[in-house]
Amino acid sequence: MTKTIACKPKSLPPGESTLRAARRAFEINPANRPHLEGLLHNVGEIAITPARLAVSRRRYWGPGGVHLTVSFLGDPPAELRARILSHMNAWSETANVAFVETQGDGQVRIARTEGDGYWSYLGTDILEIPLHQPTMNLDSFTMQTEESEFRRVVRHEAGHTLGFVHEHLRRELVERIDRDKAIEYFRDHYGWPEEMTVAQVLTPLEEGSLLGTSTADARSIMCYQLPGKITTDGQPIIGGVDIDPDDAKLAAKLYPRSGHQPAHTGARATNGHSPIMFVAITDSDLIADVIAATQRARPDAP
Repeated sequence: MTKTIACKPKSLPPGESTLRAARRAFEINPANRPHLEGLLHNVGEIAITPARLAVSRRRYWGPGGVHLTVSFLGDPPAELRARILSHMNAWSETANVAFVETQGDGQVRIARTEGDGYWSYLGTDILEIPLHQPTMNLDSFTMQTEESEFRRVVRHEAGHTLGFVHEHLRRELVERIDRDKAIEYFRDHYGWPEEMTVAQVLTPLEEGSLLGTSTADARSIMCYQLPGKITTDGQPIIGGVDIDPDDAKLAAKLYPRSGHQPAHTGARATNGHSPIMFVAITDSDLIADVIAATQRARPDAP
C-alpha cells in the first residue's frame, strides 16, 4: 500500500488571531458561519464563546472562485516552481481555481523545510499568516522527487489551501479505526505522540460544518492511506493518490467555472495581502450576534 501522506494541517493559535480569521472568513463568504446545530446540541457541555465559534467556522473561499498568488521561499529553481504550480493547478481542470506565481509576497508562500513535514493552513486562514512565514511546506521536494509524490502530496496540500479538510476524519471512516492500534502505529512509524494521532486520525469532524459529499470518499486525495493493521475489520482505508472523480465534482460544485467572476486577484494591497473583492460583507460583530442567537434558541444555556 502507498505510504501515508502524514500531512499535518496547520491551525492558527487560539486568541485574537483566530477571531480575526473568523471575521475575515465570514466577510469573504457568509457560508463560513459556524454550524449552530452542533453547537446548540453541546450547550451545557461546552462554553459558547467567540473563540469556540471562531474555530467552528468553515474556511471556504466562496462560489466566486479563488485565484491566489504564490511565492516560494528559499529561491528554488524555476523548473521546480513550475512543476509544483502545475500540480496545484490540477484542481482547475474542473473548478474556477488558479494559483499564479508572483515575484512579490504571494498569498500562498511555499517552503521546503527539511524535517518539517507536509502541511498547509486551511482555506481563508492563509490570509492571517505574516508575510515572512510560509503557508505551506513541502518537505525536501526537488526535481528528483518522484512524479507520483508530486501528484499525491502537492495536490493534497493545495486542497487544504482551497479549504478541503481531511476526508479520513469523516465519522464513518474514523469509526473503522482501532484507537490503540492507531496510536501505536503512528508512534512507531512517524514518532507522533498520542495527542497528535488523536487529533489527526481519531477525532471525527462535525458533519454539519462540512461542505462536501453526503458520504465519505475513501479514495479522495484528501484521505490518508491507512493500513488494515489499524482498522477494526482488518481492511485498509485505501486513501487517495490523486484527485479522484468525486474530488473533481466537489471542487466544481464549490468553485463553479461559469456565472461567477474570480473572487480573488493577484495585486498587492497596502495591508500586505492581495486585495479581496468580498463575495458579501457581513456585520463586523457577527460572532457576538451568533452567540446571542444561540442563547435565544436555548434560553437554558449558561
